[in-house]
Amino acid sequence: MTTAFRGLTTLAAALVSAMATPAMADLPAPVRTMLDAAIASGNDAEIAAVAKFAKSTNPADSAEIDALVSAHRVAVAAADEAHKRAAGFFQNWHGNGELGGFLTTGNSETSGITVGLALDKEGIDWRHKIRAIADYQRADGVTTRNQWLASYEPNYNVTARLYTFGLAMYEKDRFQGFSDRVTLSGGMGYRVIDSDAMTLDIKGGPAWRRTDWIAEPSTSKFNGLAGADFVWHISPALDFSNNAQALWGDGNSTYSNTAALTAKLSGALSGRLSYGVRHETNPPAINEKTDTVTRATLVYGF
Repeated sequence: MTTAFRGLTTLAAALVSAMATPAMADLPAPVRTMLDAAIASGNDAEIAAVAKFAKSTNPADSAEIDALVSAHRVAVAAADEAHKRAAGFFQNWHGNGELGGFLTTGNSETSGITVGLALDKEGIDWRHKIRAIADYQRADGVTTRNQWLASYEPNYNVTARLYTFGLAMYEKDRFQGFSDRVTLSGGMGYRVIDSDAMTLDIKGGPAWRRTDWIAEPSTSKFNGLAGADFVWHISPALDFSNNAQALWGDGNSTYSNTAALTAKLSGALSGRLSYGVRHETNPPAINEKTDTVTRATLVYGF
């Protein structure tokens, strides 16, 4: 949260408190002071806790306490919207970086180092997602694993749940038979589940993909794309996510799925265990159709 945003929320809380003064006239001064302090902090957990105990000790004033907390939330939402509208493209990004190790099966059975980066930005009408991950191993002067993936996905909200999406993705995996692969796609998406604890997005549309095969001529084809992104906040310290994607068309189709469990360790530091599967229906004859990768990483959020 930026300093400017803190200022907006503090000002909003002060205005709400001032407007609510007549309604809170009968509320004991110590209770009202605690509520004002909790609201000024901007911490939702603290506000909820103070309001809960305030209502339990002053049941006759429950309606006024609820009204004050509700007005605070409306004011914060308005300040948040104003902050998002004023932000430039390079502002309000958050995400995480990860570093750890991997173990693969399929075209290469190796272990090595994995690094990753995830960036997200959510505005009023737009959402942006940037993802990058790389696995690398070199032993005895020979590279035995060199896989890269980077993607950028902008979403535009048509309604509260319906959105359009674009996708630009670059891959490199010589051990799965290609030196470079570029995918461009766009279409429609829908948020099937939208709650504080759980979200599920499904999307689909046409896609163009160019693959530079190592042992065969390059191919450029139009495909169909479908995907599903699921996030479950199991507890404040434990998250589960699953990302599935299918690209199908003439010649070769690709199906991939990655499931991950992330546990908070301390502060911004978390531990993550993930398992990914990718299946190519018609790779070059010298390559296996299915690859798997298991990753164990430390994740730093920012």
